[in-house]
Amino acid sequence: MNGRQLRTRFKGAAVAVAGLLALTACGGGGDTAADKGAGNGRSDKAAATTRSVEHDAGTTEKVPAQPKRIVSVSVTMTGHLLALDAPVIASQATPPSVITDKQGFFTQWSDAAAKNSVKVAYQGFEPDVEKVLALKPDLIIGASSGAENAEKFYDKLSVVAPTLLYRHDDVSWQDLTARLGKDLGLEKRASEVVAAHEKRVGEVKAAITVPTQSAALVRDNQSAMTVFTPESAQGRLLTSLGFTVLEPPAGKGQTQGGRSDFAEFSQEKVADTAKDSSLLFVSHTPEEITAATARPVWKDLAAVEDKRVYDLGLDTFRLDYYSAGNLIDKIEKAFG
Repeated sequence: MNGRQLRTRFKGAAVAVAGLLALTACGGGGDTAADKGAGNGRSDKAAATTRSVEHDAGTTEKVPAQPKRIVSVSVTMTGHLLALDAPVIASQATPPSVITDKQGFFTQWSDAAAKNSVKVAYQGFEPDVEKVLALKPDLIIGASSGAENAEKFYDKLSVVAPTLLYRHDDVSWQDLTARLGKDLGLEKRASEVVAAHEKRVGEVKAAITVPTQSAALVRDNQSAMTVFTPESAQGRLLTSLGFTVLEPPAGKGQTQGGRSDFAEFSQEKVADTAKDSSLLFVSHTPEEITAATARPVWKDLAAVEDKRVYDLGLDTFRLDYYSAGNLIDKIEKAFG
């Protein structure tokens, strides 16, 4: 999902839920998550207590070689950190919606957050520096892209604790996981996470029957239709499972910022764009899919008539280790 769409969905979440779409510092035991640090795959090579880290907002000195109290100021980045067993004590949260739990944590990793006693640092898209300060982090991690882009607050956050910001919109979750693993001394765990995913991909690829038609990864935006390209995270995952992902017609859709992972088409061009492809809906409720495929521009598509319409789940708007795993489960159930 592009930044504008994601921001619109987040900001309208409360209304959407009422009408409808990267933590707990354990009371007085905020060090609980930190105590797990020694056994979570940290590299033993770092004899120094701090390191210098290059990230997408610059270079930060005195980054703890083994951080113990990480505060995430990006709800998107939090999922990547939890997959690494990083000692996250608190995270930014979004307004609760159909893609989050009641706290505003994304549903794909909210159980992991609860298990690790991750608390809500603050709710909203702009960092609440005072609340972050009160949590006494030894490292702050955030985003330099998306709705929760914290670049404007980088200097203020850096006064509180060493701060690292990362783009997550132009890199695969696997590459971001590897980068975080390197920067946090969690290389071993990062390799394990990616290897487990690749193993699961291989198992499901061998167990499913892929349709002969191409797969159109789509979102219905009422006035337009978003098509995710083979270059998108969703497209790459489907390709790795053996699908032929629809390449939308070049030059006929609108893109944003030169991005190659999606294109938007007017509703009138749905038939010309999707043609005979199966329709795989990204980040929709079942009710939204039913409503979309009942409209005149969709209902006569071959995929709708042949019942080749599939729900990939609400959490597929942006992939991390957890949502990628959920997407694979959906594919296995639908095509196994």
